[in-house]
Amino acid sequence: MRSDRALSLRARLLLWLLVPLGGLALMNLALARREARRTADMVQDRLLLGSARIIAQQIRFEDGLLDVAIPPAALELFQSGAQDRVYYRIASPQGVLLSGYAELPSPAEAPRPEESVYFQTEVRGEPVRVVAYAQPVFAAPAEGPVIIEVAQTLQDHDQLARKLWTTTLRQDLWTLALAGLLIWFALRRGLKDILRLRDEVGRRTPGSLEPLRSGPMPQELQPLVGALNGYIQRLDAQMAVRSRFIANASHQLRTPFAVLQTQASHGLRSADPALKDEVLEAMSGSVRQGTRLVNQLLALSRAEAGTLAHRPGERVDLADLAQRVLEEQATLAQSRNIDLGFDRPEGRLDLAAPSAMLHELVANLVDNALRYTPPGGRVTLALRRADGAPVLAIEDNGPGIPPADRVRVFERFCRLGNDDTPGCGLGLSIVQEVARALGAEVRLSDPASGSGLVVTVAFPAGLAG
Repeated sequence: MRSDRALSLRARLLLWLLVPLGGLALMNLALARREARRTADMVQDRLLLGSARIIAQQIRFEDGLLDVAIPPAALELFQSGAQDRVYYRIASPQGVLLSGYAELPSPAEAPRPEESVYFQTEVRGEPVRVVAYAQPVFAAPAEGPVIIEVAQTLQDHDQLARKLWTTTLRQDLWTLALAGLLIWFALRRGLKDILRLRDEVGRRTPGSLEPLRSGPMPQELQPLVGALNGYIQRLDAQMAVRSRFIANASHQLRTPFAVLQTQASHGLRSADPALKDEVLEAMSGSVRQGTRLVNQLLALSRAEAGTLAHRPGERVDLADLAQRVLEEQATLAQSRNIDLGFDRPEGRLDLAAPSAMLHELVANLVDNALRYTPPGGRVTLALRRADGAPVLAIEDNGPGIPPADRVRVFERFCRLGNDDTPGCGLGLSIVQEVARALGAEVRLSDPASGSGLVVTVAFPAGLAG
C-alpha cells in the first residue's frame, strides 16, 4: 500500500524558491550560450580581419602586374591547440585567382574598398568562417580593389564558445548551490517561531485549554495564533456546557428516579389491583415529567453550545411555525380548560433563521404560559411588526412574576418561593439562550389590565425576510 509523505513547510518553501531560481539560471545559461558564440565570432572575426589586412599590406603593382606575398605573420595569428585549418584566396579586381585556394568561394556580394564582409561556408567538407576584405591598389586605382579572403575552420571557435559557456555554467551552479544554502539557513531562522509554536502545543497535557501565548512573533503568525485561541475558547465553552449539562442532569434526574423507585416498590408490595393501577398511573406521570426534563436539558445544552445557531439559515414563516406549535400544545390547553388564542397577522412573517431554534423558543414560551396559567384562564400568542422587525408576544392571566424577580427567573432551575407548579425551571432559560443566539431580546412586562405576564421577544430587523 503506497504512502506519500508530505513535504515539510521548510522543504516546500525551499523548493518554491529554488525552482524559479533554477528557471532563471537556465534562462541565463541560454543567453550565456548565445553570448559565448557571439564572443567567439568576434574573436575569430578580428583574427581573420587582422590576417587579411596583413596580407593586403604586401600587395604590390609593378610593371602592370599585381604581386602578392603571403607573410608568415598573417598565418601565425591562428596558432592554437585546436589544429584549425586556415585557407586564403586573393583575387584580382577582374576575379582572377592570384594566390591561395581556388575552392574557397567568393562572397555573395563583393565588399566596397577598405570594407569587409563575413560569412560562413564549407571548404573540403568542413565548416569555415570567412572574411572578405577589399584592398584598393593605389598604384593603379582604375584597376579596382583586390579581394582578399581568409578562412578558418571552427574548432578553436567552438572550443572558445564551450569554455565561456562552461565557465558561466559553473558560476550559475555555484551561485544556485550557495543560494540554496543561504535560503535553507534563512528558512531555519524564519520558521523558528512556527517550530516554537509547534513545540508549545506539543508540550501541552491532554485536556489543557489555556490560550496560546502570543508574544513577539511575525505578523503572519498572529492570525493563526488568534484563530487557535478562538477555537480553544469555543472548545472551553463547549466543555463547560457539557460539564454543566452533566451536573444539571445528574442533579435533576436524581429526584424523578428516586420517586419512580419508591412508586415501583410500593406497587410491588401491594396486592390490591386498584392500588397497582394507581401506582402505574403515578409512575407514568413521573416518566412523562422525567422525559420532559431530559428534553429541556438537551434543548438548553444545544442552545448554550450554539449548535442550533450554526445550522444553515432558512426562510421560515413565523406565523405558520407558531400555528404548528399551538396545535401541538392544544391537548395540554384542553386538559387545563385554558383558552389558547392566536392573534395572527395578515400575510407571511418571514425570518431568516433555523426553524429548529424558532420552534424551541415558541414551544417553551407557550408551554411555560400554559403551565403557570390556572385552569379556566387564557393564553394568547400575538405576532406583529415594529419598525420592520418581527415581534412575538405571549400573554396570560396567571399569577405573573413580581418585577423584583424578573431577572432571576431566567436563571437555570429557578423557582420562586410560592411556586408549586410542576416543572424544573428551565423554560425561560431555554428561551433566553435561544434568543441570545438569534440576537433577539426577551422582555417581561405586565398586561394592560388584570394580573398575568407578557413575554415579548423582539427579533432583530436583520432577520426579517
